[in-house]
Amino acid sequence: MIRKITLSAIAALGLAAPAFAAGDTGHIEDHAFSFEGPFGTFDQMQLQRGLKVYTEVCSACHGLRYVPLRTLGDAGGPQLPEDQVRAYAEFYEVFDPELEDFRTAKPTDHFPPSSLAEAPDLSLMAKARAGFHGPYGLGINQFVKGMGGAEYISAILQGYTGEEKEEAGTIFYENTAFPGGWIAMAPPLEDGYVEFDDEHANDLAHLAEDTAAFLMWTAEPKQNARKEAGFVSVLFLIVLSVLLYLTNKRVWAPVKRRDEDQS
Repeated sequence: MIRKITLSAIAALGLAAPAFAAGDTGHIEDHAFSFEGPFGTFDQMQLQRGLKVYTEVCSACHGLRYVPLRTLGDAGGPQLPEDQVRAYAEFYEVFDPELEDFRTAKPTDHFPPSSLAEAPDLSLMAKARAGFHGPYGLGINQFVKGMGGAEYISAILQGYTGEEKEEAGTIFYENTAFPGGWIAMAPPLEDGYVEFDDEHANDLAHLAEDTAAFLMWTAEPKQNARKEAGFVSVLFLIVLSVLLYLTNKRVWAPVKRRDEDQS
């Protein structure tokens, strides 16, 4: 449960019903996110901007119930100072079964769940969606572009055309990135909707990319550590292979010399 949220944020999101439609995959463009590739890492400042967009806009409806608030201070993430993590946690209220009532959240708590039953949780959304499927649905281009979950989120946020239609009492919004072309979630962002303290660009494209990067981190918060461990493992295997090769040559050298002498 959110203790405080601006009315403008709620109005911008509207009643974000679950997104559903049928059809081909929408238009998704590839982005050069800093965390992509075997040596990519999350941009700390981008994650902090994405956190701000989530807090001021997305959290009005969508939750992050699988993400502990304390991870906001972890290395490889937004890496907020400890006092800021505590202050941020106090922004929320969580239900305490022992008290049988709501209380102010602490860093050891998780982000609250979605405040609307029909609003999907965003904790793992960037890993649950794929932006690239081709060619012909084979997913071959994922080897080059990656799964594209972050690109999918960014494209959805930027894909609204302004066209609307009503079906069975539900308003749908035309979106070039959503499969089928129509989505039930109202446009949540627009140019200049969120102001950043560092005066970073806040046009729709940058807001969408920052949000997508933050949701990629919530889906895989240990990505940087995983890549570092992978790099060390590969380096270890290379060194081990060289040592085994040299050992093999040394062990079999007398045998080879004896064979040469006999021949």
